[in-house]
Amino acid sequence: MRQEIGVRKSIIPALFAVIAANATPVGAALEERADGTTTYPVPRFVSLKSNSAMLRSGPDDRRFPIQWEYKRRGLPIEIIREYGIWRQVRDPDGTIGWMNKSLLTGERTGFVTGSIRTLYTSPDLQSRVAWRIEPGTVVTITLCENVWCRVSNGGRSGYILRNQIWGTYPNEAIAG
Repeated sequence: MRQEIGVRKSIIPALFAVIAANATPVGAALEERADGTTTYPVPRFVSLKSNSAMLRSGPDDRRFPIQWEYKRRGLPIEIIREYGIWRQVRDPDGTIGWMNKSLLTGERTGFVTGSIRTLYTSPDLQSRVAWRIEPGTVVTITLCENVWCRVSNGGRSGYILRNQIWGTYPNEAIAG
């Protein structure tokens, strides 16, 4: 019995060291590490920084070919993995590949899904209709709470049901 207790005592400090090395303390600043990875959560949503972004089959621009060129600034992209300066990403169609982090920005955007969607003046289906928007439109997300997101595009803004855009997680709070 004493030997078992001794083993437990020696494991506990090592266990705490592993947890401390891999955890981001509450209230700690999110940062980029020397190797290019970050302490930001994965998965997470970001968007394309410019009108030309190459998606590659692997995390290297010399060894892995280009799969796709995106020509849509602001398109929401989901980061699902980090490897140095490379991010494995998923686009709204579900295509997965690798992008250099320099092609991405933390600006939160959404991609309107399904059919023509109605945006409202307040987060209530009984409120006045603000405007209607086509599927495939990219919007800037300014706020998400519960089932609603406040979005803008072309100088107009309104509330849309969260499940009608791709670019946010079901219970994620976004404050612009």
